[in-house]
Amino acid sequence: MNALTVLLALLAACANAAASVLMRRAAMEPGQGHAATEPKDDPDGPDGPDSADEPSGPSRRDRRLSWLAGAGLLAGSAVAQAAALAVGSLSVVQPLLASELLFMLAIGGAAFHRRPGRTTWLSFLALAAGLALFLGAAAPSAGRATADASRWFPVAVGVGCAVLVLAVVARFVRAAPRAAVLGVASAVLFAATAALLKEVTGRIPEGPAALAAHWTTYATAVTGLAAFGLLQCAFRAGTLVASQPALTLGDALTSTALGWALFGEHIALGARVLPEAAGVALIAAGTVGLARCPEVSGEWDARPAPTSRPVAGRDGRRREAPAATESTRATPERA
Repeated sequence: MNALTVLLALLAACANAAASVLMRRAAMEPGQGHAATEPKDDPDGPDGPDSADEPSGPSRRDRRLSWLAGAGLLAGSAVAQAAALAVGSLSVVQPLLASELLFMLAIGGAAFHRRPGRTTWLSFLALAAGLALFLGAAAPSAGRATADASRWFPVAVGVGCAVLVLAVVARFVRAAPRAAVLGVASAVLFAATAALLKEVTGRIPEGPAALAAHWTTYATAVTGLAAFGLLQCAFRAGTLVASQPALTLGDALTSTALGWALFGEHIALGARVLPEAAGVALIAAGTVGLARCPEVSGEWDARPAPTSRPVAGRDGRRREAPAATESTRATPERA
């Protein structure tokens, strides 16, 4: 694993995270998003009823620009990923894209005016650290530059069946679970796209004519578009914290399996089973912690950020009232 491979993979991860945030913003409906924080004039005076701020979302023009910018970043991420695959193995490049989780938290927090809680950060870090520990201990081998032609058909059948089953399951769930299921489905297709892309980069020395005549060149485009479409469905189904871990980690794990099945990449066993098991345990702990995070059901990137507003005290002076929490919003006022 050379430094150039790591640099290109991290660049692809950063671009992919920014694209995910922009695509989620483009998928937001009017009325979602960050609310205005400036207090409005109260015509009833200091003792009158409080005026509530109406949430405002991105305009149609802003959503269109966000979608175009996200699509451009996805294209740039694909270029960086192709370059990384040309100099590195599938089982190394794709797992490095798990760093997208950290980039997404930083960029998404700034874009949606949110600061993820400590539990969310620890859950994401546990997932990323567990995957890094597992793959670091596994030490995937380089494998072949291209796959045997006889291996593509059974792999294609397996990928197609997996995506079909996940699509059917997604029809019976809603909100965060649906976003996670669709995220896994898109991850499987993105991993297949990466495998096809590696095949294409491995055939570059054969010349442009050979690339134009080989089926994997066109299969890469078709599979990538299908993955992109499922990604849009995942973003519309729920929040980033529900879909993004499934997308990123599912892509890494599926790519490792495809690297073994297609390109003969192997992982180390023996004494390294212990740290590999520790990595799996961290991934499980991070997944459980993420499922318990309030951000998953609270849609941290869809609701207006909590703000404080001035209210009148009994002495007539204006004070800052604390922001409403989930428990106070759900509790009706008593007469």
